[in-house]
Amino acid sequence: MSRVYVFHEYGGPETEALIERPVPEPGPGDLLVEVRAAGVNPVDWKIREGRLGRHNEPPVPMGREVAGVVTALGTGVEDHEVGDEVLGMVAPGQGGFADHTLLRAADAVAKPEEISFAMAATIPVSGTTAYDLTHAIELEAGQAMLVLGAGGGVGHLVAEIGRVHQFTVIGIASQDKRELVESTGATFVAAGDGAAAAVRELAPDGVDLIVDIVGGQALRDVAPLATSPDRIVSAADGATAIELGGSGRTNDPESMEKITGVIGYQVITPRITGEFPLDRAREALALVEEGHAAGKTVIVP
Repeated sequence: MSRVYVFHEYGGPETEALIERPVPEPGPGDLLVEVRAAGVNPVDWKIREGRLGRHNEPPVPMGREVAGVVTALGTGVEDHEVGDEVLGMVAPGQGGFADHTLLRAADAVAKPEEISFAMAATIPVSGTTAYDLTHAIELEAGQAMLVLGAGGGVGHLVAEIGRVHQFTVIGIASQDKRELVESTGATFVAAGDGAAAAVRELAPDGVDLIVDIVGGQALRDVAPLATSPDRIVSAADGATAIELGGSGRTNDPESMEKITGVIGYQVITPRITGEFPLDRAREALALVEEGHAAGKTVIVP
């Protein structure tokens, strides 16, 4: 048997529970992975609340990104072997907050020896999102990039990528995340009613790219700062971004391999600010759901 963290009903955190299930059997094209780390993301609690639909029959396994060791192969798998260290998005319906889970072999990427399992587990969701957002519009060194939500796992990586490309990065986040934002070399602006005015003072000619990981009114407030509406890209609220003249995130199918290589070379470093064992998964999710997580939170079974 193997443990997996699930929710039993769509709704609040009181529906979550750690249960046992048989170790998953890899089907054709699958990898069975012993999970060494799993990333926690806002999408995890949004799925539980039913914001992305209610089409899965509870209990629904939670968690979408993992890093671990391959322990069995499904038929037809040729590019991976038992014992390989890999990272990737979990197969549909499997869940990453678990002792074991399944990955699609075609979607799994080798974990570089230079990075930890915990760091690797931040790549499939947060890493690829940050890569896609920062490559949506090609900027040149010195141009200004505004990051709305710069204190979270994705926002921190966006700012890190901006530093590598020598962009002028301005990061909006809550006051308690100031140190994290400034550690990337970005200029910190406190979130709230005065954020747009503060950014305008820093960039009187506007910003060349707005990367949004918050959405809603916060995005509407800063949208006029963009030098052109089509320079707004959002991973949190694509509908509002499109309404404002921008766009949602466009997924590059090669982004996971690309960002894994960048992190493997230690050009950028995901910031992990919380590690929780699997039996404390509820605490890890609550930290992310309540917005208190600075950087990235991971579960280490």
